[in-house]
Amino acid sequence: MSTKASNTQTEPTVDAAAQLDVLGDECARTILVATSEGPKTAKELTSRTDSSSATVYRRINNLLEANLIAECVRFDEDGSHTTAYEATIEELCVRIGVDGISVTRPSPPE
Repeated sequence: MSTKASNTQTEPTVDAAAQLDVLGDECARTILVATSEGPKTAKELTSRTDSSSATVYRRINNLLEANLIAECVRFDEDGSHTTAYEATIEELCVRIGVDGISVTRPSPPE
């Protein structure tokens, strides 16, 4: 069983504009929600969206580059394994101020 990647930090993450751009896409949001429920394969993610597998793979790559999901290996009961993807975040904070827009990950609860 896979666990969530611990990528939690309080400083700005990857380029805020890139993360917001990724989250502006409905297919990417669907993938992020699905992967927050546990690891999902690209095939499973394609069936969860109304998109082609090529589109899903592009969105997966965008989410990986923005550090919003991570690649993992999922082992099946028969011993086979497959590449899957899992959300690395549960929430993001978007702050708008005189210096622009920043995206941060809140510290985990203690």
